[in-house]
Amino acid sequence: MKTLIAPLALVCSATSLLAAPEAPVWTDPAKAAAEYPDFKIQGEYVAEGRAAQVAAMGKGKFQISEYAKGLPGAGWDGSKITKSVGDAAFVAEQLDGFSRVEREVPTLGAKPPEGAVVLFDGTNTNQWNKGVIKDGLLMAGTTTKKKFKDFKLHLEFRLPFKPETPLSSQDRGNSGIYIFGRYECQIIDSFGLDYDLSTWGGKNHSDNKQWCGSFYKFKTPDVPMCLPPLTWQSYDIDFTAPKFEDGKKVTNARVSVVQNGVMIHDDVELPKGTGNGGKLPEIPEGNLLFQGHGNPVQFRNIWIVEK
Repeated sequence: MKTLIAPLALVCSATSLLAAPEAPVWTDPAKAAAEYPDFKIQGEYVAEGRAAQVAAMGKGKFQISEYAKGLPGAGWDGSKITKSVGDAAFVAEQLDGFSRVEREVPTLGAKPPEGAVVLFDGTNTNQWNKGVIKDGLLMAGTTTKKKFKDFKLHLEFRLPFKPETPLSSQDRGNSGIYIFGRYECQIIDSFGLDYDLSTWGGKNHSDNKQWCGSFYKFKTPDVPMCLPPLTWQSYDIDFTAPKFEDGKKVTNARVSVVQNGVMIHDDVELPKGTGNGGKLPEIPEGNLLFQGHGNPVQFRNIWIVEK
């Protein structure tokens, strides 16, 4: 396989997913691979000057998104994405000559620097309100006990595999990092989706500003960096809180976000909260909410550096 020069290294190997009879959802890749054959087909593929993402649509059906030059964040030139749908045989035919790959995400396992506050290391939930640990991982639906102002936050997350939930559905692994309860960086399975809605040819999709990496209902990421479900991913968020004088806001909040080692938001100004957070008055400091939406989204290696 040709080596791609990109922020993310690529290494060939097998990956996995999961499923269940009544409500198909898996949180463990080994079970997904054993119980749902589509899991072993879904993933990322590369060939000479081309790349593809294959997303499972349930019951043996897949969407193929093909990219020129390489994968998003690893060579893709931003040109039009070619999409097609078919079964496993169709995928094999369309991707003849491609190699299946997994990303080597350079930010995974990042160590907290000196002075960082370790919010979660797998051992306890001392830093969290109503935090729940399962198999050493923090589950979505918890808020930090401590309030923060300006900070740099590192976190790693894993989305569940829900192959029979429609692509772009807001029930496909929904969570989010809600800064101060006002500004939400969305976490959801939007692997393989084309964020350019003009190419969809209809309205059978949710708002792309609700997809992974977006600031909810405000801005899509500059690069779609969502990896396949049950793959560990990372966010590195650099946030500057709004500033107030005599109770009046004088400076808007600003944020940069790196997803899986690639910048997806570069010093973006936030004139108000995003989504429902925009209905609330802004504040100079606040908690961090790892939002729960009834989906088993998992987190690990969370730390923060106050600026």
